[in-house]
Amino acid sequence: MPVLMRSYNVTSPALDTDGYTSRDGNLRGNLLLTNGKIHTQSDSNDIVSVVAIQDGRIVYVGDSEEDARKEVDDSVPHVDLGGKLAVPGLIDSHNHIVLMGNRPGYHTPLENAYSIADVQGTYQSRAETAPGGSFITTIGGFHPNQFQETRLPTLQEMDDAVPGHPVFISYGFAGPAVTNSLGKTFFEALEDPPIIDADGNIAFGTENGKALLALRQQLTFEDRKRGVADAMAYAASLGVTTHLDQGAFAATGTPQDGAASEDLYSMHLPWLRVYDDGEGIIRLRTNFLHMDDTVDVPTVQQRLLNTFQFFGNDMVRTGSIGEFATADYAGGPVFEEAARRIARAGWRLEVHSLTGTDYQTQIQAFERVDAGQNVTDLRWVIAHVPLITEEYLDRLKRLGGGVNLSSWMYLAGAGPNAGPPYRTIVDNGIPAGMGGDGMQIAPMNPWVQIYYATTGKNALGEQINEGQQISREEALRLYTRANQWFLGKPDEELLGAIEVGRLGDVVVLTEDYFTVPDEGLKDLRSVLTVVGGVVVHDELR
Repeated sequence: MPVLMRSYNVTSPALDTDGYTSRDGNLRGNLLLTNGKIHTQSDSNDIVSVVAIQDGRIVYVGDSEEDARKEVDDSVPHVDLGGKLAVPGLIDSHNHIVLMGNRPGYHTPLENAYSIADVQGTYQSRAETAPGGSFITTIGGFHPNQFQETRLPTLQEMDDAVPGHPVFISYGFAGPAVTNSLGKTFFEALEDPPIIDADGNIAFGTENGKALLALRQQLTFEDRKRGVADAMAYAASLGVTTHLDQGAFAATGTPQDGAASEDLYSMHLPWLRVYDDGEGIIRLRTNFLHMDDTVDVPTVQQRLLNTFQFFGNDMVRTGSIGEFATADYAGGPVFEEAARRIARAGWRLEVHSLTGTDYQTQIQAFERVDAGQNVTDLRWVIAHVPLITEEYLDRLKRLGGGVNLSSWMYLAGAGPNAGPPYRTIVDNGIPAGMGGDGMQIAPMNPWVQIYYATTGKNALGEQINEGQQISREEALRLYTRANQWFLGKPDEELLGAIEVGRLGDVVVLTEDYFTVPDEGLKDLRSVLTVVGGVVVHDELR
């Protein structure tokens, strides 16, 4: 079943905005959870029934409600979990949620739709709250392969679903896309309109870019703030409470811009305003993407000189450089110079690998940098790594590095060895975590990501990653405790587990993660999401 927009029931308590500049941020609530099956992800993997949170921090983990109440105020809110399974708030160590919050229109994720009827139902639900005549959009994060019909909906099908709203549905970085009659009328009235056929189809590339640019030109700052609130609510409904955002490509203001393009110097502002207003309900960490193409690496250098690494509080904080530092991302003189300056500044660096050779040249460059400036304490990361080998995992591990794994092959990958080699990586022992890379070419939904990691099956149901499956326990570990390694020192020992002293982030699931059938993994959601002891998503009570 698709996730319906109306199900994003976000509680809005009176938040203490005066504490925004404190380390803990503005979510510092009190809460008592009892009668649960709570998987703590502690070192000993304890399973308990009671957790107490006071002033945003966990103060009791165990099985005695009586003992828990001794650690909290008498008036603490109490939630009986009814035997449901709970886990730590999930950490997504590699995504693009900042882009999601800046989408034009009333953006509506389709990563949980499995048929055209699901698409229609999701859009009908969205139309219940979107103002009449406003665009309803989906930009990235899904693929027609996940639909029973393995195609986009038609103009007529979307007219039938939402006759009072123009729509724009585009997948990947640059389409193709589809619109309905109201959307077609809007786009064809543009000075430089995209070509749209009778079924509402808009071609990949420039034609898709013309439509997307026109929609972006309608965005106001208030629209972007609303988009941020929607993105936060969606993340909370999935149980992802902490996000390490990996930036965007610099927008050109032309039809060449795709789903991953934005203004690198203003895209964070609506997010910061939402946090400043005391309305942030998830934790955000922001890496800075750079694409320098000259050896003086001017934007990287200015970033290192003028930005504080890991600056902020426990709700919103800067990160480091990533997931690009230079245009020659696979290595080369510009890449190596940027890496050398990043090392001298003592910053972390994350790059990405998509081929069978790029990780080799990246790690070789890291080794040359390390020969002159030790990087073993900086935790440099290579993301995605669909084709990395044991030899290069060992070489990266010797440099103190780690790998960040995404199931992006789920949507459109082909086998038999699409990667990433989850089993090899987990057995190797190199620091590893999971991040969705949503939502351009991959879903943000962690349960879809875990489905692929544990089954090796793509959206068509084909086995494409033979022999590289990991267990559900291992996958959950990668999305929780293991992922704190990727966030930076201020977050160490605060996130990813339910233990006394850590931040009070807990997620209660619709079904038992460990016993639900494989196909049921994709349907898991949160019924109760708690961030810092404050309930931010509630379908349980």
